[in-house]
Amino acid sequence: MPLPMALARTARSLRQAYRLMRARNGHQHWWPGETPFEVCVGAILTQNTSWTNVERAIANLKAAGPIAPDALYGMSRPQLRECLRPTGYFNLKTERLGAFLKVLVEEHGGRLDQLFAGETAVVRERLLRIHGIGPETADSMLLYAGGHARFVVDAYTRRILGRHGWCDPTIEYDDLQALCEAALSHRPADWQLDYWQDYHAQLVMVGKDYCRRREARCEHCPLRPLLPADGPKA
Repeated sequence: MPLPMALARTARSLRQAYRLMRARNGHQHWWPGETPFEVCVGAILTQNTSWTNVERAIANLKAAGPIAPDALYGMSRPQLRECLRPTGYFNLKTERLGAFLKVLVEEHGGRLDQLFAGETAVVRERLLRIHGIGPETADSMLLYAGGHARFVVDAYTRRILGRHGWCDPTIEYDDLQALCEAALSHRPADWQLDYWQDYHAQLVMVGKDYCRRREARCEHCPLRPLLPADGPKA
């Protein structure tokens, strides 16, 4: 089915953006994490902190023992809290990680394949019912650990698309996600997962290196050719 005209224009821009980012950065093979479970842990811990801090916390967990559902679930809360200290808000993150572990171990036998079993929308609602897991965290788990094609929207996505005039900067999460998924569903189904994984990773690269919150470094950005004629939007 042909896309509506306005969406078709946005789709062309978003598809061209990926080609430009991929040409500059290469395939990112992202998310950082040695196992799907580690990806889930990282998705919870990276809320409101840098990935560098998450790496420190994960290193602490590895030093304490294996990063596995049963092992972390059996860890005392004080010990878990101390391991997560580098992430900031570590008391809150201890509660959120604990809530995830409780559901995973007690309801799914510690098996991610059981947690992620079912239609994408059903699994997403299952994740969102866990205390402390919001849409971005749930979608990161689905896309990078669960094998479900769900486009992840984060602050970089909103900032980059907003500055290029491809969306209203105040657009709601679900609406921006629907926009991206509609615009970027043109590839064969068996390519979709890798495409959306790498697309999100490319946006993270551009957001960190060029499209920063306080300073837009457009001069050397791979997306510079797609800027509006009057420059980036506020």
